[in-house]
This record gives sequence, C-alpha cells and structure tokens, in this order.
Amino acid sequence: MGKGDQKSTRGKRVRGSYGKTRPRKASKSVVVVEKSVKAKAEPKPKPAKPKAEKAKKSAEE
Repeated sequence: MGKGDQKSTRGKRVRGSYGKTRPRKASKSVVVVEKSVKAKAEPKPKPAKPKAEKAKKSAEE
C-alpha cells in the first residue's frame, strides 16, 4: 500500500486519477442573477445664458 497502489488514495494522488477512493469535488451550482435595469433620468435642461445686447447704431449718429 503506497505510491504504486491504484486502489489507495495516495496511489490515486500520485497517478493523478480519480475513482471511488478519490472522488472529484462536487461542482457548485451556478445561479445567474439578472441585474435590474434602471431607467436613466432625463438630463436637466441647462438655463439659457442671457446674450449680451449689442449696441444698435441709431440713425441719429
């Protein structure tokens, strides 16, 4: 019973094989969680900047 024994756990480890003596680890079940989609808030309208009034040329000048 040692490294060369195919039926022992140690022998299976050395050879890198699996079986009843050395079962594989049970895989964990994967649960898919859907992300909730948030509605994007509408952008706030930017206040219009007051335009500088140009000096009107009057006919009197």
